[in-house]
Amino acid sequence: MLAAAGLACRRGDRLLFEGLDFALQPGQIVWVRGRNGQGKTSLLRLLAGLSVPAAGVITWGGVPLRVAGAAFKQRLVYLAHANALKEDLTVLEALQFLARLHGREASQASLEEALRRLNLHSRRAAPVRTLSQGQRRRVALARLLIEPAASLWILDEPYDALDAEGSAVLDAVLSAHAERGGGVVLTSHLPLAVLRPAPVVFELGAT
Repeated sequence: MLAAAGLACRRGDRLLFEGLDFALQPGQIVWVRGRNGQGKTSLLRLLAGLSVPAAGVITWGGVPLRVAGAAFKQRLVYLAHANALKEDLTVLEALQFLARLHGREASQASLEEALRRLNLHSRRAAPVRTLSQGQRRRVALARLLIEPAASLWILDEPYDALDAEGSAVLDAVLSAHAERGGGVVLTSHLPLAVLRPAPVVFELGAT
């Protein structure tokens, strides 16, 4: 599904990593681990096509990302560590905005169902500014549930600020996505509780 060969990344004058090989198969969850400052977020941005590597090549289905272009972006969901929500929008409006920002049109019913699964339906008319950090994270994660065509999810600290209930919901969402052949690359400073499929650990700095 997604692969990298001989990947190198620089941040200013600092070389974060080099000679990195990576592979994600359909139905897999890959957990990228490493010390702070090792380059986990930088790697995710490279894999999402948001940054250009200092060396190496990244391919999607055997096609270089620079060639795949729009076709790759249509199959990708990238969620950064920040939630990217507008404070003055309601929860429902914020989720709709996220979808439109990335060129997706979602029906009212699908938006409400996504919020219901993340236990936010009762807050759908509440302004984002009134939400806790955990609730804001759930709104951002609800975007995963309105992306039926997206086969590749790249998630930076998706469990951040979630309570036990929210983490369990996310576990189920990730498992269901993998079971239907989707792929997930994520970072997390917390141990993962996803059991099916068992996450594949990729230790950044160990290669």
